[in-house]
Amino acid sequence: MKNPYVFGFLPLITILLFSLTFSVFTMNKAIELFKVIGVYSGMREFLSDLELKIFLLIILVLVYFMLFSALKLIAETIHEIGMLFFSKDLEGKTISQARGGYVIFFVGAVISAVGLQSIQLLLLIFLATAFIYFIYVVFKLSHSMSLLGTVGLIMFEIIIWSLFLALIIYAIVKLYNGVIASLPFL
Repeated sequence: MKNPYVFGFLPLITILLFSLTFSVFTMNKAIELFKVIGVYSGMREFLSDLELKIFLLIILVLVYFMLFSALKLIAETIHEIGMLFFSKDLEGKTISQARGGYVIFFVGAVISAVGLQSIQLLLLIFLATAFIYFIYVVFKLSHSMSLLGTVGLIMFEIIIWSLFLALIIYAIVKLYNGVIASLPFL
């Protein structure tokens, strides 16, 4: 008997692991920043060192959990819209074939514990995991799609993600320029 829901818990655990690793890195950097700007000693009057670290870790895990959950939702939506346009599968059997790829993200999340001291390593592991997962899913789905449909799906996802990333970068640059322009010393 083969249970189709055997990998159902992996996305949650993967998001929690990635959130935890990114949060530990961010927490360490935040504590260093608090020490540099002189806020840390004031915070230590109210909380012990362990309590402060746990408090920061919980807040940061929640923030990263929301971020990675939103990215997963956006990614699944983009992928399923692409499948709507380019797949010939009318029963949805190909989506269940690609669920085995959840293991790829889980392994990437476990490996991300290696990169706790470097944001570059954490981002590299996350992006490499996402790329390997994308290749796996396209390979699995290509058996039920034509060559033109497979190329169309790949191009659709690349274009949508590029537009999404460009929009995020544009918003950050506009926000940064607005904050810099509003500072009185410039």
